[in-house]
Amino acid sequence: MSPLVVREAGVDDAGEVARVHVRSWQAAYRGLIDQSVLDGLSIAERATGWRRLITDPLPTTLGLLVAERDDRIVGWTSFGSGRDPDGLADAEVYGIYADPDAWSKGAGHALLDAAEQRMADAGHARAYLWVLDGNVRADTFYARHGWIEDGAIKIEERPGFTLCEHRRVKLLAP
Repeated sequence: MSPLVVREAGVDDAGEVARVHVRSWQAAYRGLIDQSVLDGLSIAERATGWRRLITDPLPTTLGLLVAERDDRIVGWTSFGSGRDPDGLADAEVYGIYADPDAWSKGAGHALLDAAEQRMADAGHARAYLWVLDGNVRADTFYARHGWIEDGAIKIEERPGFTLCEHRRVKLLAP
């Protein structure tokens, strides 16, 4: 297996970021989100959204990193300043996903480490992220990396489905 490279995403990466995004949702959330919603996810629609976010990032965004192996994007993470009212001083991992074919091969670990370092370098002492209830694989991954549940929950209504999530937090090394 060739080495993993973590780098900042560019606009030309939007399609591959979208591919990983859709494939990971379809695999990780099977049985947690209605299958018709997962089957209806569109790589093309997600790519359009990612192109927009890469060229015109939210003011809170600190970065969108991709993990590459053999010149193919196998994972990504986006992160920035906290968006929740009780976490505005914190950093937030907005999303982190690896292609199912790359699970347990180091991409998630490398991306999370890089995001934690970038958030700490930006002056944040603490970070949080949200995990879909029932996503045992993600909960185990975050727990192994020192992210602990803090008891906060969030229910987000989206067209055609509801996301119930719980929050994990971590103190960032200076």
